[in-house]
Amino acid sequence: MFKVWDRTLAGLACLIATTLPPFSILSAQSGSPSPPPAQLWQSIFARPDTIPAPADNPLTKAKVALGRRLYFDSRLSGDGTRSCATCHAPQKGYSDRRPQPLGRDGLPLKRNAPALWNLAWAPHFYWDGRAATLEDQARVPIEHPREMGGDFAIIVRRLRRDTAMQAAFAAAFSRSPKISEATILAAIASYERSLVSPVTRFDRWIGGEASALTKQEQRGFQLFTGRAGCLACHGGWRFTDDKFHDIGLATDDPGRSAIDGGALKARRFKTPGLRSVYLSAPYMHDGSKKSLDDVLAHYAGGFEKRQSLAPSLVKDLRLSTQERAELIAFLKTL
Repeated sequence: MFKVWDRTLAGLACLIATTLPPFSILSAQSGSPSPPPAQLWQSIFARPDTIPAPADNPLTKAKVALGRRLYFDSRLSGDGTRSCATCHAPQKGYSDRRPQPLGRDGLPLKRNAPALWNLAWAPHFYWDGRAATLEDQARVPIEHPREMGGDFAIIVRRLRRDTAMQAAFAAAFSRSPKISEATILAAIASYERSLVSPVTRFDRWIGGEASALTKQEQRGFQLFTGRAGCLACHGGWRFTDDKFHDIGLATDDPGRSAIDGGALKARRFKTPGLRSVYLSAPYMHDGSKKSLDDVLAHYAGGFEKRQSLAPSLVKDLRLSTQERAELIAFLKTL
């Protein structure tokens, strides 16, 4: 239900961005900021009331608490030195703050570690979308030889020797309390689903609190939803359409195109959500953009021109120094 609902909002956002003119942020008579039209923008950006979860892994407090313990537990790695938090640290916006995280061999991994906010609403995972569920996603880094290098047979034996962990699994999984690969992944996925970005000033403003954003931030929102064309791919309350686009990055990584059989003809990657985006630099699948200003420079003429570029990409966008500052000020309100 929630995934369908969220995709509908993203589609509505794309329609508005490509067919309707942006509304006027400033009152023509007074020049003072005014709140956005409630029905239009709240229908796109309103936050949901509940967190969705699959029927076979419903969200419970006990399961989330157990998943959090496992997320930080280095016993899930082969040599006991790494955990999920190694590459997705809470204090770093659930990311890594490196272009690419370092593998167990000390060398960079292939892609940037994306932030983990609001994944409960996502229909697929990884930059190329190869995992269909969070449970599937969680397995990959645990077993990957360069990431955590874990072996579930060994992991299960380690955890079963811990009486406190046995009790935690029994509390979280009353019908199947035995520690197993399936229950480990279900608990971690539950914790990740619980990572919902907090209510911000932007949410208060969309809700009608006119003074929650400054004039500069409101002008940034006008650019975001208007001339800059950001809304076409970053619609919905999570600010993502959950689709894959070629945005002209100079890269030899085909991303989703390799899965779809497109090789390097299109270098498509999943649109990241922008909630708490200021905390998760560097940006893009390869971490090639160090700052939000670098990202805006890319979209304002810094991308490679090729036939496979996303149709929604504004090809002739130019932004002044003031406009870049306004867009960044708005993004910080997320």
